[in-house]
Amino acid sequence: MSVVILFAYGCSNNMQAIPDRSDSADQELVNAHVHRSESGHLQLELDSPLIYKYERPLAKTEYRSAKGEQVKMRLFDEHDGHLKISIAADSAISYDDRNIMEAHGNVTVIDFGSGDTIYLLDLIWNSNEDRIYSDNPVRARNGNRLTEGDGFTSDGRMENLQIIHQRGVIEFND
Repeated sequence: MSVVILFAYGCSNNMQAIPDRSDSADQELVNAHVHRSESGHLQLELDSPLIYKYERPLAKTEYRSAKGEQVKMRLFDEHDGHLKISIAADSAISYDDRNIMEAHGNVTVIDFGSGDTIYLLDLIWNSNEDRIYSDNPVRARNGNRLTEGDGFTSDGRMENLQIIHQRGVIEFND
């Protein structure tokens, strides 16, 4: 008889009693190391202490740092497989349905082809427009030259980088 009583009181049709989980991630990964390749050629490596994947209401993936470790992404040349670009940031968001990726907080971009290292607060990579940019202050270093500006824009391969409102070039000896 007690089983029937528990069952009768255990069910409810009250939808307000069900907690809203729409802001919870559909998938969570800890200490993730992701490889993406095409036809056996490595295109991308991603290290992220925490990854949260959301399907609805907005398809996005959040990459977050933890315990001082940043989110790190390495892009490889499609022809020779050499490391081309490295990006590190405190966090990143990929909007899967819009082909936009944002990196936030202590962003460092190293272009191994040109030798440029770029330091900035945030970075937006829009694959649909084949454009990488930031509207926030930027500092770029190439060899013994340091340049600052109010932002930057480049093509998606970081081959045509332009610093917006560039302020001086400082040359120094290491």
